Amino acid sequence: MTISKLKSKLIGDKAFYRRVIAIVLPMIVQNTVTNVVNLLDNIMVGRVGTLEMSAVAIVNQLIFIFNLCIFGGLAGAGIFSTQYAGAGDTEGVRHCFRAKMVIGISMFLICGTVFFVLAKPLISMYLAKDTAPEDVALTLGYATDYLRVMIIGLLPFAVSQAYSSTLRETGETKLPMTASIITIFVNLVFNYLLIFGKFGFPKLGVVGAAIATVLSRYIEMIFIVVLTAVRHQKFEFIKSAFRSLYVPKMLCLDILKKGFPLLINEFLWALGMAVQLQCYSVRGLSVVAAINISNTVNNLFNVVFLTMGNAVVIIVGQHLGANEIKKAKDSTWKLLALAVATCGVMGSVLAAVAPYVPHIYNTEQAVREMATNFLYVVAILMPVYAFAHNCYFTIRSGGRTIITFMFDSLFTWGIAVPVAYILANFTGLSIVPLYFTVQSLEFAKCVIGFIFVKREFGLEISLKNIDKKYIDYRKLIK
Repeated sequence: MTISKLKSKLIGDKAFYRRVIAIVLPMIVQNTVTNVVNLLDNIMVGRVGTLEMSAVAIVNQLIFIFNLCIFGGLAGAGIFSTQYAGAGDTEGVRHCFRAKMVIGISMFLICGTVFFVLAKPLISMYLAKDTAPEDVALTLGYATDYLRVMIIGLLPFAVSQAYSSTLRETGETKLPMTASIITIFVNLVFNYLLIFGKFGFPKLGVVGAAIATVLSRYIEMIFIVVLTAVRHQKFEFIKSAFRSLYVPKMLCLDILKKGFPLLINEFLWALGMAVQLQCYSVRGLSVVAAINISNTVNNLFNVVFLTMGNAVVIIVGQHLGANEIKKAKDSTWKLLALAVATCGVMGSVLAAVAPYVPHIYNTEQAVREMATNFLYVVAILMPVYAFAHNCYFTIRSGGRTIITFMFDSLFTWGIAVPVAYILANFTGLSIVPLYFTVQSLEFAKCVIGFIFVKREFGLEISLKNIDKKYIDYRKLIK
């Protein structure tokens, strides 16, 4: 391939980038503000003490599994919803929204019950055996109290995601962005008031942080539900959406067929991340604290490639819905190139600030140095993460959920988790080289993703052939 052809394949015109910016900019703003506030929250908890910060980090890893289950559970319906939106089919979007609400509430009931009943055993897995007994008892107590409050916030999160994802799939990104910005500032303010007991509020520490988060979740849900209902002329899918929970049987089966592998994939991937953290935690609570600092900081820099994944789903999915297969393929490579290039810049910025941010925390110098080294690892590998992440969403956008399962969860559990477990438990490798080795496995994932995308797994699927049965069915019942 000549340079000119490669350039035309990877670089879009002004209209392409205007469309991408219109989609991703509100989400980047939303996610950036969210992660800035999360960083400030984390710093506030970190100012209380290392044990409290470790306790919150452990629970957040468990909550992360629930969040990913929600994303995975809604993604199956989202594949159809995006393509119906591209085809101008409001009724199809409405049915997908109903399915999302049922899935989200079901996931809340299941995960909430598991977290409530098994709180202490789940948390105890992250407490290293050689940790001082008094530190174990304190950390377990902080984490259990924090988790019991956070469970209350799982329901509004599920409902908000059902609304936000559907709005984004129809092209509306500003309302979810506004809802998040308002509520994260509520979270920030009440964190300050309740963690430290300012302006007459009780000093509640980690429990105060949990209460602030739950309160912000409910405000987000109320805001987005009310605004969507008020603007029902614009968001037509919400009209009569709750008149019944009816979803055509054939669509339910197709959503189950596409969505169940995605749900299992997100669950297994999130569980794999939790197991990796558990592997690292055998080296002590200081490692958990350092990874918590690193993850909170690098999440602020990851917003670009994470948002680009959403852009892939929306842009490629809408092209597929309109049966514009050639445009879907063309957009895929341009989005991949844009994600890698922008993340090269973000990685450089992260490397520049890595030595300074950990010093904000009220923790031991060893933890700060460890966190800085973890940030260097993430900074170096950020373009690699970006490529693998966007390959995943490219494959998923066309509905090839079995392929995405193999690409994501099978890789995590077949390669990443075993390597982390063996290195952590059976070698004397220090934690930073161990962490770098496990994270570097993303290179192999990039090779696999490149092969899948080049062979156009998922891009050959359009609205006409992924749910022709549903379209025919609707003609019959009309």
